[in-house]
Amino acid sequence: MALALVAACRSPLAEVDQIYYRGPGPRVLCAASIDRAVHEDQASIDGALDRARDEGVVVQLYAHAPGRLVDPARIEAIAAGAARRGLASVTYAELADAPPARAGLALSFDDDDVAAWLGLADMLDRYQLRVTFFVTRFQELDATARAGLAELARRGHDVEAHGVHHLRAPEAVQEAGLDAYVRDEVLPSVAALTAAGFAPRVFAYPYGARTSTIDRALLAHVALVRSVAYPTDGLLVSDPCPE
Repeated sequence: MALALVAACRSPLAEVDQIYYRGPGPRVLCAASIDRAVHEDQASIDGALDRARDEGVVVQLYAHAPGRLVDPARIEAIAAGAARRGLASVTYAELADAPPARAGLALSFDDDDVAAWLGLADMLDRYQLRVTFFVTRFQELDATARAGLAELARRGHDVEAHGVHHLRAPEAVQEAGLDAYVRDEVLPSVAALTAAGFAPRVFAYPYGARTSTIDRALLAHVALVRSVAYPTDGLLVSDPCPE
């Protein structure tokens, strides 16, 4: 299993079927990392954009910490590439409405690097690219960061939930139980964003770590969950992305 996932890391993104949204039905969606430590090949990313255009589907890509873990120039290259190919920008809030497939890009950023996200905002505006920010540890953000998230939402971006403490779900469930994980890690993350004026409907698993049992529990409370096409931390609990 681990070898298969390592191989997936090296596969061209155009061959990673799970990262393409083909229309309503699946509620566990999966994205591929564009962080420099995981997928450095711009040609592979371009191939994924080509497939989205050619097949009329939405390709899902995600990153962490612009400027630290992903080069902002890469993000702009992706934005420009999507624009050249006529790909629509699609947020996870829109995918939660189960739209029909269309040629598009669902780009998301995980964690809590609000200042770095704001640094991308003007560039994203130039390409008319709306993205999704999956926010963790919202309760620890100061007033400036919270205002920054509100500004990103004002510009048309989507703000969704990514956990209270950024826990790996399978280990958290094993330690405290499924009900406790949902009650203490997932629902407060959604509730805090809702109380702050956002409208989260999607939960992104930290590290992409998930199981079908956890999926079913979370999907009683959110419209979609987002995993990843392969793990980014070298730890394996189950296949991050369902077939």
